[in-house]
Amino acid sequence: MVHSILTLNLFSFEYPNSPNAFKGSLDAVQAAQAIQRGLEKSQLRPSCILQPIADGGDGMLDVMLAQANGRKMYATVEDPLGRPVKAAYGLIQDGKTAVIEMAEASGLRLLSAEERDPRKTSTYGTGQLILEALNQGAREIIVGVGGSATVDGGLGIVQALGGKLTDKNGNEIPRGADGLAVLHAVDVSGMDGRLSNCQVTVPCDVTNTLVGAAEVFGPQKGASPELVAEIEQNFLGYSDLVKEELRKEIAYLPRGGAAGGVSAALYAFFNAELVNGTEYLLAKTGFESDLQEANLLITTEGALDQQTQGGKGPFYVAHRAKEQNKPVIMLVGSVPSDYSPEDYSTYDAILPIGPRPQPLDEALQHTVENLERTAYQIGNLLIIKKP
Repeated sequence: MVHSILTLNLFSFEYPNSPNAFKGSLDAVQAAQAIQRGLEKSQLRPSCILQPIADGGDGMLDVMLAQANGRKMYATVEDPLGRPVKAAYGLIQDGKTAVIEMAEASGLRLLSAEERDPRKTSTYGTGQLILEALNQGAREIIVGVGGSATVDGGLGIVQALGGKLTDKNGNEIPRGADGLAVLHAVDVSGMDGRLSNCQVTVPCDVTNTLVGAAEVFGPQKGASPELVAEIEQNFLGYSDLVKEELRKEIAYLPRGGAAGGVSAALYAFFNAELVNGTEYLLAKTGFESDLQEANLLITTEGALDQQTQGGKGPFYVAHRAKEQNKPVIMLVGSVPSDYSPEDYSTYDAILPIGPRPQPLDEALQHTVENLERTAYQIGNLLIIKKP
């Protein structure tokens, strides 16, 4: 009976889950709050637990701070092109754990389209954020690597934390992928000693390896086909050097290609653990216990497609709900043109939130009211009783 579903107390929102997710409109927490407002205005009057989720990409910082009641901190670091930028990071668990979102310092969103140039863009600023976290006393660091503007193999991070990377003449290599091209020697003796007592974790939703990463991610960061081929060749030399100097295999390390090789560098130089982003972050934020108490899950996706079904955030939480026989409603910005119910059977209902056909930029301006309105209608629908 529909009327038996009267207590709705779990939402999840994955942001961003694809290039056309609600990016540029609102973050995960704001989206969950919009859904809650719509439901609370309806006749359903549900009890709500907001459970925004992230997978290690943009939005991870705010999601974790909201769920863990953490503190947002700021530091002036270098942006991808070496300019000063005020970047946020977070402290949770009484300051013992730092949450760093790479996009804050080394993100594509910090550059104009004309400035995208992997030869020059560096992860140095992300390394500076890690240093700031160490200075604050953090002994566990979670690094979300989504949304980067870089394909430097994480060498900027290594440089910022004291690693000496030199060319065949003993000179410090330049920032960005240009440094990869001339990298000849690695010296970690000057690396910040606090890192040896610090657990570094990299939650990410991609499984791409270092070799192959430039081909997949390079073009969106401004790399030409010729540069992609060059970086791929340099990644092979880089991985050989790491194997020789650090005794670490990174060329085909699963997840090592995330953020243009940042994950591989964090693994090789700082013994980082590379994990499934959604699973890790949901465990950190208490999702499973909330799910057990819920009788309905609402999750969202900007552009629903087969990438969603590949194990990204919305699919993961929906799958977990179905394992517990909980109904799932998916709110989306768009459904695929080749939509087939069999391909999306994880969801009991898929509802587009747009009121009418409209350009993407216009739709993004009205995401809040679209979510509220759709949630309001869902609430009223759930309260309907049979005559």
